[in-house]
Amino acid sequence: MSTPEKVPELVGSVTELWRFPVKSMRGEWVDALDVTPAGIAGDRAYGIIDVETGKVVSAKHPRRWPELLHCRAVFTAEPAPGAPPPPARIELADGTEVTTDAPDVDAVLSRFFGRDVHLTMAAPKDYTIAEYHPDVADLNPQGDRDVVVEQVLGSAFFNAIGMPSAVPEGSLVDLFPISVLTTSTLRHFSELQPDSQWDLRRFRMNVIIQTPQRGLAEDAWTGNLMLIGGAALIAAIPTPRCVMANLAQEDLQRDSQILKTIARHNQRDLAGAGNYPCLGIYAIPGQPGTVRAGDEVRLAPADFSLAIPPALVTT
Repeated sequence: MSTPEKVPELVGSVTELWRFPVKSMRGEWVDALDVTPAGIAGDRAYGIIDVETGKVVSAKHPRRWPELLHCRAVFTAEPAPGAPPPPARIELADGTEVTTDAPDVDAVLSRFFGRDVHLTMAAPKDYTIAEYHPDVADLNPQGDRDVVVEQVLGSAFFNAIGMPSAVPEGSLVDLFPISVLTTSTLRHFSELQPDSQWDLRRFRMNVIIQTPQRGLAEDAWTGNLMLIGGAALIAAIPTPRCVMANLAQEDLQRDSQILKTIARHNQRDLAGAGNYPCLGIYAIPGQPGTVRAGDEVRLAPADFSLAIPPALVTT
């Protein structure tokens, strides 16, 4: 007689979903996300290239690109899994608006940023950004402080270290295709540093999970499956944090204590590469499907069979 398979543990429910049509700009709060084998449909679909350097423009270098997080992008139609992304409307910080399919989009963006740039739908093969490491202790194993470094990202990063890539070539995401954050982690850091605004917008995550657990709940989920709606996500590694968490956007003020507090209280070893300050987790698709606000989130071991009754997946 076979042993019944254990029912996945209910750990919470989806409270918010976010998608970011243009890399490093503010994104859109949505009711549903389509998880594809490559990641979330439409997420980081577009990016901007600095013509002079060939690097992807990133708010991780706020001295050069101080206005990026004051710009916002929203799709003009819903992205479809497996299809090219629809145009997005870019709302620049000075009130100018332009769509990604406009013939003068590069000219509009170049005029706003004061540098020659062009819009792209694919990262270069040598996908590199300029990243500012603030004067914060234990920000990375190299000990970089108050310096701008060249950071290789996306599939180029995995190629450089000789590992299979977690994202397709040309993807404009940093390292992994999906990011997850729990409300318990925000509560935890709010208790550690109550004078700061621990607002989820600072961290640019895709899936926000409401959970009754305390502490850094999602840190314990790595290596497991998260069954959400019709999709399954594999919790991969904690998400290393950068200077972007400190930056001002909308009604959030610049706050250097955000990154300092994370570095002080949650250092995590990332696959043997050394300790980094982390908040939230990265995930990869385990099973394509649609995730909706309000969906229950269940946790299962990584070897849990995905050939399970649909009713279990969708409840």
